[in-house]
Amino acid sequence: MTFVVGVVGGGQLARMMVPPAIELGIEIRVLAEGEGMSAAIAGTAVGDYTDLETVRAFARDVDVVTFDHEHVPQAVLRALVEEGVRVHPGPDALQFAQDKLRMRERLGELGIPMPDWARVETPEQLDAFIADHGGRAVVKTARGGYDGKGVRVVESAAQVEEWFQALDEDGRGGALLAEELVEFRRELAQLVARRPSGETTLWPVVESIQKNGVCAEVIAPAPGAAGAVAEMAARIGHTIAEELGVTGVLAVELFETTDERILVNELAMRPHNTGHWTIDGSTTSQFEQHLRAVLDLPLGATGFREPWTVMINILGGPSDGDLDGPARAALEDQPTAKLHLYGKTARPGRKIGHLTVAGDELDDVVFRARAAAAFFQN
Repeated sequence: MTFVVGVVGGGQLARMMVPPAIELGIEIRVLAEGEGMSAAIAGTAVGDYTDLETVRAFARDVDVVTFDHEHVPQAVLRALVEEGVRVHPGPDALQFAQDKLRMRERLGELGIPMPDWARVETPEQLDAFIADHGGRAVVKTARGGYDGKGVRVVESAAQVEEWFQALDEDGRGGALLAEELVEFRRELAQLVARRPSGETTLWPVVESIQKNGVCAEVIAPAPGAAGAVAEMAARIGHTIAEELGVTGVLAVELFETTDERILVNELAMRPHNTGHWTIDGSTTSQFEQHLRAVLDLPLGATGFREPWTVMINILGGPSDGDLDGPARAALEDQPTAKLHLYGKTARPGRKIGHLTVAGDELDDVVFRARAAAAFFQN
């Protein structure tokens, strides 16, 4: 095939689109934010993704524009669409991943189960919400934020004073999102892919294990989720993809609560950390599927290659920055592990790669994955 896909953003998600693109005969071009980024292997331009002229020039010679992140301004996206550029996901869908308040409002209109929430514009409104919800609440900035950034558990509005101050200084009448602090048994993720002509596929629901607000491990499929839990997660994911008009991969992060509810936590309209296991564990990876979807090609099968797959993120890495030694040791100790490094230098808390192990017995797969990951920890 002779398609050209332009990816805005030079992170690891763009990098991981390159191998399936090569296999499909698709050319990948990347607009990176700076030199030496993770996707430099396919970097064709460096520039400001918030600048219309920069993005317009990049989009001129590609068949479709898609994204490594969700931060391209709506004005830029809508200008491209008006000029006839194919943008997937489009701005009408992407707005709900860019703004958490809009997302909550729209999901509420669709009857999607969520934590109780409120738009709060003043500290007094937030304190009232906290008082009505047991003395604690989750507060999120409406825009931006990821991997635990822009999210705090608070007992008073004073703990996010600087966020309210930033809203005042911005002068555009913004607000924060307040949510009930949900008592959950575990976190789940439902991955969906949808193409512009309407075909939709779903991977089985997975369990996501967080540490310090960052995804640390993923177990696919989620243990004990067959039946009602899997059906509810699939129904939620399919409904959101259809009703919001998502094109490409959609990740729906979920809470399975202690009182037997399944609630939507967050949305991401791009390949997602909770789907990295699909590279080695599924018939079709999320990255191949995303390329198929945005080009409106038939979607691939989403079954398992092995009964269980466990993915572990490599966070931070060795303090001396040496990845060669740990990588060699991990692969020698666990030859069935698949290692994916992102071309990043190690620093505390940074996602520098992930590894996956697949097999027949969950306990054995978890053990082997954690044993391999241990070589990257000090």
